[in-house]
Amino acid sequence: MPFPISGLSSSTAPLGVAPVTPLGGDSSGPGGFGSILQDAMQKVGQLGDEATVSVQNFLTGEGDDLHKTMLATQRADLAQELFLQVRNKVVAAYQEVMKMQV
Repeated sequence: MPFPISGLSSSTAPLGVAPVTPLGGDSSGPGGFGSILQDAMQKVGQLGDEATVSVQNFLTGEGDDLHKTMLATQRADLAQELFLQVRNKVVAAYQEVMKMQV
């Protein structure tokens, strides 16, 4: 699944990174951390579903060739691995913040 590349403008953050909200800000808003995480989970699930359909089509002989099937499964696997690594980093960062003394 290709990701769209758009030009930079003064109104957007570089590299498509969502702007950081100050402490106490709404993290569930359109650019909040919760919505970004939820979108990522939906994309990973969607890639997994596409891989499952591709494998089923290949096994039943309904048109998908082996190359497309392997690409779909690898894409889903890489997306899941990336999401797990990001989750691990977030959990580690949270644990470090909880260790800080106030």
